Amino acid sequence: MNRRRFVTQTSLATSALLLSRYSRVLGASSSFPTVRVAASDRNFTSKAVEKVIAEIKANIGNKEIAWMFENCFPNTLDTTVDFDIIDGKPDTYVITGDIDAMWLRDSSAQVWPYLPLCKEDEDLKQLIKGVINRQVKCILRDPYANAFYKNEHKQSSWKNDRTKMHRGIHERKWEIDSLCYPIRLAHGYYKATGDISPFDAQWAEAMKLVMKTFTEQQRMNDKGPYSFMRKTEFATDSVPLNGYGYPVRPNGMICSMFRPSDDATIFPYLVPSNLFAFASLGHLVTLIEATKTPFDTGAINTMMTQIVTGIDNDAKIKIDKFGKIFAYEVNGYGSHNLMDDANVPSLLSLSYLMPEIEKDPVYKNTRKFVLSTENPFFFKGKAGEGIGGPHVGMDYIWHISIAMRGLTSTDDAEIKMCLDTLQRSHAGTGFMHESFNKDDASKYTRPWFAWANTLFGEFVWKVYRERPALLS
Repeated sequence: MNRRRFVTQTSLATSALLLSRYSRVLGASSSFPTVRVAASDRNFTSKAVEKVIAEIKANIGNKEIAWMFENCFPNTLDTTVDFDIIDGKPDTYVITGDIDAMWLRDSSAQVWPYLPLCKEDEDLKQLIKGVINRQVKCILRDPYANAFYKNEHKQSSWKNDRTKMHRGIHERKWEIDSLCYPIRLAHGYYKATGDISPFDAQWAEAMKLVMKTFTEQQRMNDKGPYSFMRKTEFATDSVPLNGYGYPVRPNGMICSMFRPSDDATIFPYLVPSNLFAFASLGHLVTLIEATKTPFDTGAINTMMTQIVTGIDNDAKIKIDKFGKIFAYEVNGYGSHNLMDDANVPSLLSLSYLMPEIEKDPVYKNTRKFVLSTENPFFFKGKAGEGIGGPHVGMDYIWHISIAMRGLTSTDDAEIKMCLDTLQRSHAGTGFMHESFNKDDASKYTRPWFAWANTLFGEFVWKVYRERPALLS
């Protein structure tokens, strides 16, 4: 099912009951009930993750944040992973939470924060290695699909979409980041462990298919093989002009028919995803060189140059209030869309995905823009402030955007504000959600969204290591 169909809100009565059970005073001392899955029912347990949880619970003064961390940080392992050994190789299927399907993006992001712990937990290392192996199978099945089933014979409820839909695929929305995230995870795994065993001939074939797909979607000579249309009442769920999208002028960038929110793009050159592709291709070169994999790295370097040239020529827009910023989407003809969306890759998240951009003046200006009311999807109300997006509609702030704001900030006051907002807006559940109403956090979407939970855990753990006083 499409994630859009899982926009669920708690009833006001239930929310009031939940809220009344917990102290809402920031940092107040209170006891918090167990809401984490019982140990006997957890899908996977990591001794290293449990050690981090115990350390943070023992050492930070804000007991509500500690309780939330205990619930959220292991949520991916507790509830979403299915580990197996298939054909002698570890294989890990990862659902998003309340949808039984594996997104290449979400599955990468969900296990990413555990990478530093792999050296002290062999079982965790094997689990993440299994995610890499499963993602390779998914890419080889269809590089244009964004979400998959474990059962390759299962038929999707979206089987009637007008695209080359196959069994085993949950959804076939072409998103650049779907192929970037597996490279990021593979590179992060290699850097954390030094292990090159996942990068075998099958992995190399998947990476060649990534390059072929990226090249097709540069659309230098034609529109390429991908098109998508869906019979739907949501304009963001289908692609115009016979499924190929609005035209672009070839400039080296890669077309993306959908955003990381799974919403259709307006202009196909999605800027944050192209910058993510640039960074990911650099990581791919590192992996190829480390593994001595036969591969045309010259073609990769050429594509990287083409992407950054297209961005320099068409994606940097000067506006009066902020100076030169990155547009969210462009078409190469001079049209641009100035906004940001909460889903990562976003403009806000660029310094998280590629730290070298943090000091770039265009990124600095862009960050100020997307965190202002000049961004049409930046919302501010009684319950907090942050970025949302069209996926769930106006006035709904995404927990991912608040955690990402904190992760990309170097300012204590801003980081503390993000912590406080996350603490105030979990609606008494102890977990993060997809989004919440800017004026009433008891109105929220997706009560079980593992990516948001794990990202919150990553944020708190980073603050604990670098700015522990903010958690006192």
